[in-house]
Amino acid sequence: MISKKVKSIVESPSNGVIRKMFEEGALLKQKYGADKVYDFSIGNPDLDPPQKVVDAVMKVAADTTHLRHGYMPNAGYPETRAAMAKKTEVEQGVPVTADCVVMEVGAGGALNVILKAILNPEDEIVIPCPYFAEYNNYVANYNGVVVPVKTKEDFNLDVDNIKAALNEKTAAVLINSPNNPTGRIYSEGDIIALAKVLKEHGEKTGRYPYLICDEPYRAITYNNMKVASVFDKYEYAVIATSFAKNLSLPGERIGYLCINPVCPEKADFMAAAIFCTRVLGFVNCPAFFQKVIAESWDAEPDFSLYEKRMKEICEVMDYAGLKYAKPDGAFYLFVKIPDSWNDDDMAFTNHMKNYNILCAPGSGFCGKGWFRISYCCSEATILNSKDAFKKAVEEK
Repeated sequence: MISKKVKSIVESPSNGVIRKMFEEGALLKQKYGADKVYDFSIGNPDLDPPQKVVDAVMKVAADTTHLRHGYMPNAGYPETRAAMAKKTEVEQGVPVTADCVVMEVGAGGALNVILKAILNPEDEIVIPCPYFAEYNNYVANYNGVVVPVKTKEDFNLDVDNIKAALNEKTAAVLINSPNNPTGRIYSEGDIIALAKVLKEHGEKTGRYPYLICDEPYRAITYNNMKVASVFDKYEYAVIATSFAKNLSLPGERIGYLCINPVCPEKADFMAAAIFCTRVLGFVNCPAFFQKVIAESWDAEPDFSLYEKRMKEICEVMDYAGLKYAKPDGAFYLFVKIPDSWNDDDMAFTNHMKNYNILCAPGSGFCGKGWFRISYCCSEATILNSKDAFKKAVEEK
């Protein structure tokens, strides 16, 4: 007999909506042809990895050194951890050393390790919404409680709302910038204000919440926007990230976590993270791509195609008469459903299937009344969807 808890989650209508849409898309393509199905369901990067990554793959594959595929320290190869420390140092603008890094099985693995390391039963994780759907399940894995907090109307952080949500059970605030599903980049000013609130809370209660920054989309930004650094603003900051999105390697499950070097709990946190990496069953991050990333982490992808597609999908939404939040980065467009549907995004996304349009309902992201378009797909899919979206809006 399976777990009652798991059974209830699996049978929930909002569970795994993105993957369900992705699978439905495959069936529709078989039935109608790929050119007649407009699948915007899943964030699966379709740009090829940069040549530097391909070259590194070939180099590592040719290495037949004895024990090349054996175990390494649970935290990862020393040279790979050193490379990730250098990368983080460039991004954060402060010195970072290899002993702050644990190599992980993607950003999802990193987040699970962080949460297992810091959560006591019934501890709370404050998350600005909308947010990535799996956060709920990640927190529930360790008997924590998600506390969703509203952002502003433009999906920027509402620091006052976050402050109001903090209490003695708050273990962390989890932010994702650029955000999935809105593409919003949280401003430097908002991060400074958030850090101030967290410091004040820590001084008042004696418990400083961690600021967990989920950053797999960090490099994918538009209009020369930059993701704000956090290590120079708040001691209890930790980064979870991967190379899934920026280097188009989602299937390789390669990522890492990095704790702020000046975190007062650094030694305890790192010991816990290394232990959790082992006992969660990862044991260690895959050896092959640790070697690849150590050689190619600084490859420079060209994201101009994502920006071009972003403009094209916005034009399609304008044509269809749909309102949306124009993204600052990532490759998602968050779109408001027509007023006539009374915020029932599940019903509207099901309605769009009648026109062979597949999008993820916003309720799965704690964003009721909206839906998410992933535009890491062919330009033909975007451009050819124009009339289908208009008909879906006009017909009911």
